Amino acid sequence: MSLPVIEIRDLHKRYGSFNAVNGLNLTVQQGDVYGFLGPNGAGKSTTIRMMMSLIAPSSGSIKIFGMDLDTHRTQILARIGAIVERPDFYNYLTARRNLELLGRLSGADVSRPAIMKVLGMVGLDTRSESKVKTFSHGMKQRLGIAQALLHSPDLIVLDEPTTGLDPHGMVDMRDLILELAADHKKTIFLSSHILPEVELTANRMVIINRGQAIIEGAVQDLLNAGRMKVTIETPDAATALSIIKASQLAQHVHSFTDAAVILMLEKSEIPHVAAMLSSAGVALQGIIPVRSLEEYFISLTREAA
Repeated sequence: MSLPVIEIRDLHKRYGSFNAVNGLNLTVQQGDVYGFLGPNGAGKSTTIRMMMSLIAPSSGSIKIFGMDLDTHRTQILARIGAIVERPDFYNYLTARRNLELLGRLSGADVSRPAIMKVLGMVGLDTRSESKVKTFSHGMKQRLGIAQALLHSPDLIVLDEPTTGLDPHGMVDMRDLILELAADHKKTIFLSSHILPEVELTANRMVIINRGQAIIEGAVQDLLNAGRMKVTIETPDAATALSIIKASQLAQHVHSFTDAAVILMLEKSEIPHVAAMLSSAGVALQGIIPVRSLEEYFISLTREAA
């Protein structure tokens, strides 16, 4: 098995008596689209700044590509592309000219074919000669990713890449992230507060709060664990509700309507409820389990508060 792309162990960042990051542990594997989640003030931006060597940790270790960041900074950063803050460009220059100038600063290949390749990857090749002042916010975000791709990095770090985007822009960004991972074999470290976007994009994630990891794992495994909202659709909701209230699951009734009873259940309890209602003659039209990342996030961060 290959070494993790990112391995953070017992990471701390203290500002006086305040612990911005407090013993954080996480692991990102090659090929992951890794969601990095947490409420405001949880330590996400501080962690990313330490990963990018913009600030120094108080203690702990950061390994990227199997190398210690404090001793192999240059080699590591040469293999990372990042948008840590909102990308900034010369508005009066074209997209291609911006990448040419900015790429020279980092020593990237700024030949026309190289620039057109990355513009094509982000869907801006037809706008290569357009001035950036004519670009929408979403197009500027994609141009920022093109800049990050110029030196063919193995790891891409994106800090809130969908902030300020309209729904169409968010879909475009989501599709771009998935394409970079699937077609171009990039590992993506994605920090975001747009939880539905992470749910649709990431395969693994960590949720942090107060500078510590609360839980880490595969997104779908985490969402399938614990209680979830289950909608029992039936034309006889009143009878279904009375049966459930007379059972040991009475305390798990979330809400009900004329056509459905909504319960908070463990995944393993769903077959039992279906069998119980069916044996009582209740016609079932549908059983729909739903657990959104937003609900999971809120429940975990509330517990940790």
